[in-house]
Amino acid sequence: MPRSMLWLLIAAPTIVLIIVFSVLLSQGGERQERRAEVRTSGEALVGGPFELVDHTGATVTQDSYAGKAMLIYFGYTYCPDICPFSLQVMAAAMDQLDADERARIQPILITVDAERDTHEQMASYVSSPAFPDGLVGLTGNEDQIAAVARAYRVVYQRAEDDGSGDYLMDHSSIIYLMDNDGRFVDVFSSNIDPRDLAQRLQDFLEDNPG
Repeated sequence: MPRSMLWLLIAAPTIVLIIVFSVLLSQGGERQERRAEVRTSGEALVGGPFELVDHTGATVTQDSYAGKAMLIYFGYTYCPDICPFSLQVMAAAMDQLDADERARIQPILITVDAERDTHEQMASYVSSPAFPDGLVGLTGNEDQIAAVARAYRVVYQRAEDDGSGDYLMDHSSIIYLMDNDGRFVDVFSSNIDPRDLAQRLQDFLEDNPG
């Protein structure tokens, strides 16, 4: 398959997701400032239970982060550009929050490259000072990664390599905000301005103080 067609297949679901979520979020009246509120009707079917391994080697589930909002990005440690850029956007947004606000949000990277991203590899990667403080890296076997990607409507596929054994992963690139109970709240393009992302996070925290 031509690479241009492959990227179209990968990008199309992401674009559709963002459009659909944007339409859902815009409903409910003309508001000058949109707040990131948890929806109780017309809720998007994104997210759900998972069982993965964190970068310390511990088995975790969605309940491991109960009581905190989750800011989740799907990527992989060998990604040359878009993944580190997206995590830096998250970091820049989190840096604009105060200490109490940051403590209420757990940033998470879930790999789409189960073959190479062992928990040891994830541990080395998430420790980068360019990434959000306290970033958790989650990995698992192929079935576990496929299940969580399916739950979050993430599309990914291994790209053809050059025969050297090195390869890239084509994947959708969006950031998810989940509430303290693991329910979907909002979705953001990975190239969102960090100031806008920070404001959306503060709106959510203000609307959901508990």
